Amino acid sequence: MTGFDFPVISPIAFSIGGFAIRWYSLAYLAGIIAAWFLTLRMIKKYDLQLSKQQVEDAVFFATLGIIFGGRLGYVLFYGREFFWHHPLQILAIWHGGMSFHGGAVGAVLGLLYTAYSRKINFWLLTDLAALFAPIGLFLGRIANFINDELWGRVTDLPWAVRFPNGGGLPRHPSQLYEAFLEGVVIFVVLNILWKMPKVREKRGIVSALFVLMYAVFRFLIEYVRQPDEQLGFLSLGLTMGQWLSVPVFLLGIFLLFVFCFKPSK
Repeated sequence: MTGFDFPVISPIAFSIGGFAIRWYSLAYLAGIIAAWFLTLRMIKKYDLQLSKQQVEDAVFFATLGIIFGGRLGYVLFYGREFFWHHPLQILAIWHGGMSFHGGAVGAVLGLLYTAYSRKINFWLLTDLAALFAPIGLFLGRIANFINDELWGRVTDLPWAVRFPNGGGLPRHPSQLYEAFLEGVVIFVVLNILWKMPKVREKRGIVSALFVLMYAVFRFLIEYVRQPDEQLGFLSLGLTMGQWLSVPVFLLGIFLLFVFCFKPSK
């Protein structure tokens, strides 16, 4: 049979006093800590006039936005009927079920609040967030793979994986595709561009490119990712992930156009 059997990996990393710590939760935590640490290094390296306290405030409020926005986005876009009948499950974020698009909106609102209340340039904060957000995306997709969820459509490609929750059929390991494109590729491209003064000094360029690249990669990968069972295919044969990526793509194009012609500061 084509492909490989899914490796036996427990979704639980370890337990403390009967409380299970899952890889999914650790992925979020590790991504946030890595972004925090690397942002502190970045402001020192490029003298970005941000204090440690300001960075910590931005991380705190962005994290709140990711958690609440990500969960709310998932509830609204992917599981409204289920959560209507099981409202207490909305709080069970340790079981997974987070929307990137909702989390991104929440993070932006958190950064917007930080910028306004701490008198910081908003686009500087979003640029720094864009540089290191791919770390969290990479780890999150790896956690999706470990959790045996969000797998791809059936395929006969030699690297297909037979996921137990996917009926044992050979499927695209779409979580790994996303980890590579949304995580590794975006991280490398943006951090290379950041080293160029003409890009770095134009606040918002890196943010716009992050938005644009994520939308393109997510839209394309959805063609090999199994649609959510409760939703299936929507209008024009597209998935919910693709429809959500369309306005994100348009926003990225708009922001890139605006910031490319905006004087540097």
